[in-house]
Amino acid sequence: MRKTIAITATALALTIGNAMAAEDYASWPLLRDPFPSTGGGGIMIGGYDPVVTDGRCTTGFTATTPDGTVYRNRVEFDAEPHQGGILCTNGRWRSEDGSATGTTPFRVFIRDGVRRMAME
Repeated sequence: MRKTIAITATALALTIGNAMAAEDYASWPLLRDPFPSTGGGGIMIGGYDPVVTDGRCTTGFTATTPDGTVYRNRVEFDAEPHQGGILCTNGRWRSEDGSATGTTPFRVFIRDGVRRMAME
């Protein structure tokens, strides 16, 4: 039984690893301004211009609600080298006034100064 579980776990790990390796970040669309929030609700994200420094991707941005209210925020991602560029992942954001925080599944790939966004 243990051998069957070990073989199954190994096969699953290899399948997941191969699926992740198969993702071609250079094929993602260019980062647009603005773009829809991953949280939905008609919120548009603007001013996203991530910069890589000290192992992090960071940028200020705005979140504009459908009624026109604008919230100013900052986001920080882990910066991981991949495919000759930097993958910005595991995003953590906070409002400029400190009233709100959260995480985001949004990812950005930067290579040769070109910024691309995941479409998930």
